[in-house]
Amino acid sequence: MKNYFAAILCIIFLAMASGCTTIYGTAVDERNVRTISSDAKIKALLLDAFLQDDTVKTFDISKYCYYGHVYLIGVYDTKKQKKRAVELARNIEGVKNVTAYLLQKKESDPCGTTDNIAMTAKVKAKLVKDGDIWSTNIDIKTVQCNIVLCGVVGSKKEMQKVIAHAKSVPGARSVKSFLKVAPRHNQ
Repeated sequence: MKNYFAAILCIIFLAMASGCTTIYGTAVDERNVRTISSDAKIKALLLDAFLQDDTVKTFDISKYCYYGHVYLIGVYDTKKQKKRAVELARNIEGVKNVTAYLLQKKESDPCGTTDNIAMTAKVKAKLVKDGDIWSTNIDIKTVQCNIVLCGVVGSKKEMQKVIAHAKSVPGARSVKSFLKVAPRHNQ
């Protein structure tokens, strides 16, 4: 059953990567189509690797990829799980680098799932309202009330605005940014 689920997810991701995404999504992405496709393939392969592995808890860790750089964001139970997640990501063909923002699960943390979801929603709402930001290129994950941003923006000014919006969310313990300015804008 695990293999069947993994195969279906891989097919969905590969279909998205091969051009079945919306034209709008591709048009507003700072990456070119080849890079988008390559990143989607890496994410699909990583998801499959996580599903096949008995150590890593697949749904505790979100997986993102931009320009071949994998970001693992979430929680883990044991250091062995954390180490294995990073190892699996590094072994995927096409991965150039791996960044892990993984926090150990806390039994008595007053910040729960509802708080994390609410904070993520607040950041997304602020980005959508801001006409200067293409929020479709930005992934937001809140872990134990720590807001984590990753993705691609068009300029340093845009990056600063995204970070400022995230920092303005009440209750956020911290904001960690892995945002990158698209290469063509780095000159």
